[in-house]
Amino acid sequence: MPRSHWTGPFLLALLLTLLAQLPAAASQPAPGAAAQPPLPSLKATTTQVAFGLRRPTAIAAPDDGTDRLFITEKPGTVRVYHPDTGLAQTPLIDLTSAIDESGNERGLLGIAVPPDFATSQDLYLAYTALPDGAVTLARYRLDESRLEVLLSQPHTEFNNHNGGQLAFGPDGNLYWSIGDGGGSADPLRAGQRLDTLLGKILRVDVSRGCGSLPYCVPEDNPFVGTPGARDEIWLYGLRNPWRFSFDSADGSMWIGDVGQGRWEEINHLARGQGGLNLGWSCYEGLERFTGGDCRPGEEYTEPVFTYSPYTGGCSVIGGQVYRGREHADLLGGVYIATDYCSSTVWALRPDGSGGYEEAEIGQMPTQVTNIGTTVDGEFYVVNDLPGGLHRVSFAQEEPTCRVDRTVESWGTGTKVELTVTNTGSAPVNGWTLRFPVPLGQTIVSDWNTDLTQLANVVTATSASYNSAIAPGAAVTLGYVAQHTGDAAPPSRFMLNGDACAMGR
Repeated sequence: MPRSHWTGPFLLALLLTLLAQLPAAASQPAPGAAAQPPLPSLKATTTQVAFGLRRPTAIAAPDDGTDRLFITEKPGTVRVYHPDTGLAQTPLIDLTSAIDESGNERGLLGIAVPPDFATSQDLYLAYTALPDGAVTLARYRLDESRLEVLLSQPHTEFNNHNGGQLAFGPDGNLYWSIGDGGGSADPLRAGQRLDTLLGKILRVDVSRGCGSLPYCVPEDNPFVGTPGARDEIWLYGLRNPWRFSFDSADGSMWIGDVGQGRWEEINHLARGQGGLNLGWSCYEGLERFTGGDCRPGEEYTEPVFTYSPYTGGCSVIGGQVYRGREHADLLGGVYIATDYCSSTVWALRPDGSGGYEEAEIGQMPTQVTNIGTTVDGEFYVVNDLPGGLHRVSFAQEEPTCRVDRTVESWGTGTKVELTVTNTGSAPVNGWTLRFPVPLGQTIVSDWNTDLTQLANVVTATSASYNSAIAPGAAVTLGYVAQHTGDAAPPSRFMLNGDACAMGR
């Protein structure tokens, strides 16, 4: 891959160090503070607290002292949950007569609560509208039960890739994601075009109107005044950014962009980084997309994390950075995401030097569609089918395995030896070690294991003579791989489904 065509988000952030915080800064412990545990020591669990939701899609928390959660349902209703009284049976809002919910991905998709909600009683909704599925941003005035359409993007060719996330940024503006218009392989070439809102994240000021518009375009939006470009565009080159969020500590933006079929990706951008091209459809993840729309002279901002559907995933569900109090000592500043199919809980944490720690730290309920927070920053999730609300908790559990790595690289080759130690109290009888290798590495031989590779996902299973690992004992295995420039060893390991601590 021609890496010179990429500009990583932290390279951009480095240039702004004197003007703004780096995205990693808020994730580092303050001087004298206790260090947080390694990510593989974390364990996410969920407790179901409400049943009977109809394909819930999003969660929002009004900062009005009520401790309520607002939950959107795909057919067009907004429900209210309170931890003391449960899920209210009567919807707060019913827009079913205005919502096009045809197909699997259309419907009421997103909700945002403005900072002045306690006085304004306004909510902002993203949905696909009747009669033709246009992707729509609207304001709903609760005190008047009135819906006011603010902005609409035609979306008639396909019924998928509607995006739908709404969130107020640290600047007070409203951000809205829209997918590339659907179909396979970006047939509308929308991702790289600036004359359409498809395949974008938008930024608008909904606190006032300008001219004939019921909203204003911030003057510092990156494409204001660019001939042929839509002024509302903040970021482009996205496929289906179903969920994004802002870190309340540093204002940085995390985006989960659903992939075509080879890579799911997560992007992390410093506060205020508008105008970036996130690559689609020239790139899917870090890989050049066959038949994609690549334009001369473009610079692309690469994702900070990718994973292959060979992990069992199918659609990344972008999440949130934990800034609550209950688990602050464990994962304050850790970004949590999941996947609609695999239900894997991904934990990412900037390492302070431009990279990221990463781990799989448990399972969500099946088919999670949104990770939301309370006003105080505690986590809840909703899942699509059978339609429930779940509270998320975190705990520290010491890993029952450790992997030490020995690496020898040369030219276009690398040799990696792995020592897997059973640090638990129970023997391991038969083992499977799963780990990713960097893009461009192809394993050509292995020893002391039966190893298979699908995309970048490697599965190593025990041989007959080393299948048992007693507590405190270890086995050694290894492989030789060819690479196209990245000779790095694996950065995370799962032994029989449990995350392993990283040794040397």
